[in-house]
Amino acid sequence: MAQDRGAYYITTAIAYASGKPHIGNTYEIVLADAIARYKRQQGYDVFFQTGTDEHGIKIEEKAKAADVTPRQFVDNAYDEIRRIWDLMNTSYDKFIRTTDDYHEKQVQKIFKKLYDQGDIYKGSYEGMYCTPCESFWTPSQLVDGKCPDCGRPVQPASEEAYFFKMSKYAPKLIQYIEDHPEFIQPAARKNEMINNFLKPGLQDLCVSRTSFTWGIPVTFDEKHVVYVWLDALVNYITGIGFDADGDHGDLYKSHWPADLHLIGKDIVRFHTIYWPIFLMALDEPLPKQVFGHPWLLVGDGKMSKSKGNTIYADTLVDMFGVDAVRYYMIHEMPFDNDGVFTWDTMVERYNSDLANTLGNLVKRTISMGNQYIDGVIEDRGVKEPVDDDLYRVALSVRARAEEKMATLHVADAITEIFELFKRCNKYIDETTPWILAKEADKKDRLSTVLYNLCDCIVIGATLLAPYMPDTAEAILEQMRTGVKDYDDLDKRGAFVSGTKVTSDPAVLFDRKKLEDVLKEVEKLYPPKKEAVSESADAKAQQDGTAAGSFTHKAEISIDDFDKMELRVGVIKQCEAVEKSKKLLCSQVDVGDKMLQIVSGIRKYYTPEEMVGKKVMVITNLAPAKLAGVESQGMLLCAEGADGSLALMTPEKDMPAGAEIG
Repeated sequence: MAQDRGAYYITTAIAYASGKPHIGNTYEIVLADAIARYKRQQGYDVFFQTGTDEHGIKIEEKAKAADVTPRQFVDNAYDEIRRIWDLMNTSYDKFIRTTDDYHEKQVQKIFKKLYDQGDIYKGSYEGMYCTPCESFWTPSQLVDGKCPDCGRPVQPASEEAYFFKMSKYAPKLIQYIEDHPEFIQPAARKNEMINNFLKPGLQDLCVSRTSFTWGIPVTFDEKHVVYVWLDALVNYITGIGFDADGDHGDLYKSHWPADLHLIGKDIVRFHTIYWPIFLMALDEPLPKQVFGHPWLLVGDGKMSKSKGNTIYADTLVDMFGVDAVRYYMIHEMPFDNDGVFTWDTMVERYNSDLANTLGNLVKRTISMGNQYIDGVIEDRGVKEPVDDDLYRVALSVRARAEEKMATLHVADAITEIFELFKRCNKYIDETTPWILAKEADKKDRLSTVLYNLCDCIVIGATLLAPYMPDTAEAILEQMRTGVKDYDDLDKRGAFVSGTKVTSDPAVLFDRKKLEDVLKEVEKLYPPKKEAVSESADAKAQQDGTAAGSFTHKAEISIDDFDKMELRVGVIKQCEAVEKSKKLLCSQVDVGDKMLQIVSGIRKYYTPEEMVGKKVMVITNLAPAKLAGVESQGMLLCAEGADGSLALMTPEKDMPAGAEIG
């Protein structure tokens, strides 16, 4: 057994119960599950909590539109969210609902406690309110008149409310963040919180509402309900037995503070400013780390129902299987940049990594064992130098993956494991078992080669279990062995010499044809039928009014055009590229992310002229390096006959992220 390493508490953000979660939402629970399973494998006493956030005006409005009660609405949403989480084989220990009685009672006690000690006071609020974000904003905080978090419209709101004295705790929180550099990850999120929110000064936070009723009533003033963020955030402690009166449960005593809050990058502010301050006011320890993971985007941008590009986990599972979807989600998500889902990449990863590198390796090895030595795999001790190189990779993969997991570079950890499977495939080519089988005096060497392969596959499969649990189990079952102890995975002998492997190895992953997959996709997501308006140039040519003749590119279809994501961007920073006389490097806000774009326009614009410009941007170009600097998109320019350039800018004032099409 792995050594007992103590308690480990991991949470996801609780899913807002407003509808079915898409694959971007589902990524978080899969990532958290991989970390939780990995920690259990290491020997930690893991408690893994997830759940649903079920209060607020948005729920009340959606329920009314659906002609059901808010309770009926959230019950249906809860069923669907939990179904998806279970479908993805996630091993959560607790699924909390913010409508659970014990949670609601503790929220009321916490609110009263904070009020009694003077941290919450009664006042009134006038400002702009974003319903999707459940957030108030002052006019100066808006971006182009819209919510600075989500870019949606806001409405004026005025009502009596209770407020929390945020500024009282801000200096203490700044000091804590500076003393604990690991608290907010990645580091860019930490810098954003300090520089954009804490140091400019925190405003007191509205923590109650009177304009709707679907919330937890304030016990001493029942026309008020508790603001959804105070309600939602305290789930991390109420779910494990926190009691505002101090009579905490055993689980809270053993597992708080949380080791990791895993959340989306869009709610980092709530979890690294509001939540720590609430805990400070309650005189409770702060969580050890908050990781604001990036988003998983679909190939043509952020998923939305209006764009018709929303992809759900159950759709992918029907086409590829649970573990293939888990693999893609984990493998394709960078540490601090958004990941991208495309059908082409999904099929390529499935065929290359899963069907070929892993599936074919396992089937090929077991089949050779059955064909050449009746399935009984023994280490006959006939070794050659190539064996040492194989084991050099196999016996170090645990440490290499562990190093990646220690900093939450989970995609890199699973890549390290697949490097072992790739090395095993190379070992087969190096040792040529099919040739050894033809020579009677090579039988012991053949058996040793097949044993080495089985041994290394068992090591790899055991390490793979947190990420692809069903696949790992299937491999080990075919090898007729169980999951090995984590602490022994840096030693030979994971596969017991003399074991008889299965006589009928199963295909772990059937290869997919891209054209077949795309036919299924077209049925699910029919191509858009909107016509593209004629360009001014094309119309001028048709009318015979063009100023001159031009060389035109080949005609494209509406589908070709639809592959491009064109948006309005706002240039926030710009500087010259040191190694080039032609290039400028701009940081461009395109609504839901910041892109670094390198452009050959230094002859026509100074960096100072660029800052603040609203420009047209292609946002879904594959990254490329120019003069050693990565460029993540393209600024659109018009070029005159004399070679002059002008940036394309919107005629009217449009917000960052506005779609062009």
